[in-house]
Amino acid sequence: MKKKVLVIILLLSMVVATTLIGCKQESSKGNDTSAEESGKARTLLEIKEDGKIKIGVFSDKNPFGYVDENGEIQGYDVYFAKQIGKDLLGSEDLVEFVYVEAANRVSYLQSGKVDIILANFTVTEERKEQVDFALPYMKVSLGVVSSKDSLITSIDQLKGKDLIVVKGTTAETYFSKQHPDINLIKFDEYQEAYDALLDGRGDAFSTDNTEVLAWARQNEGFQVGIETIGSVETIAPAVQKGNTELLNWINEEIKSLGKEQFFHTNFETTLKDVYGDSVVPENLVIEGGVVEE
Repeated sequence: MKKKVLVIILLLSMVVATTLIGCKQESSKGNDTSAEESGKARTLLEIKEDGKIKIGVFSDKNPFGYVDENGEIQGYDVYFAKQIGKDLLGSEDLVEFVYVEAANRVSYLQSGKVDIILANFTVTEERKEQVDFALPYMKVSLGVVSSKDSLITSIDQLKGKDLIVVKGTTAETYFSKQHPDINLIKFDEYQEAYDALLDGRGDAFSTDNTEVLAWARQNEGFQVGIETIGSVETIAPAVQKGNTELLNWINEEIKSLGKEQFFHTNFETTLKDVYGDSVVPENLVIEGGVVEE
């Protein structure tokens, strides 16, 4: 009888212990929430303590953010991102590049998947309501590239034709609002859009003029027939709304780099060979966050 009682007590003890362990594990799991899981932006201190900064860039938008033939991430935005890594954490190797698409740049910030977006992000009033922009580092407007055999040189020529755009870009917004009569063919990724243009699945492609000018120089048979549409805009880094400490650090970084003419050096390093003499640095580069008229 005593043996049976002892066995029952032992079994009950094991059940209780297992239950307590399970509760402890569940509780521990519940408290172990990263910035990405919670959606909350990481503070400057948290980034420094982690020893890594997550920066969202394009992987298919040459020459601003792209993966080269060796599998290395390159471009104007990437060059800037690496400098942020050096100045904030001591090494460019401490930048964790997160590849984004135009349409998910805002959501990646809002969900905490990245600390900063440096993906050719044009500043607009609508986007200002969703993210916080730092000082600008580049100027841009829209352009249109098409085949030389059927070159598009005016907006009127696009009526009744198919214009390729990438979702979530200023080109999509501009043509949807200003020229709703133009048929838009929309893609998620830049490479998909360029492939469609090459395959003849659209009559022209519109995106930032800085990009289409570079692409046309690298693809024989194509030309930018419309170099500027609408007003000149600015491109700037963005952080999650309310992440003021990180925003202030980036602003001071841009001001400091401006004193060194960093973005002109960036242009010479990443863009000069692409554009040749077709783009004057002053028409693209902004130093110290100051837009000169």
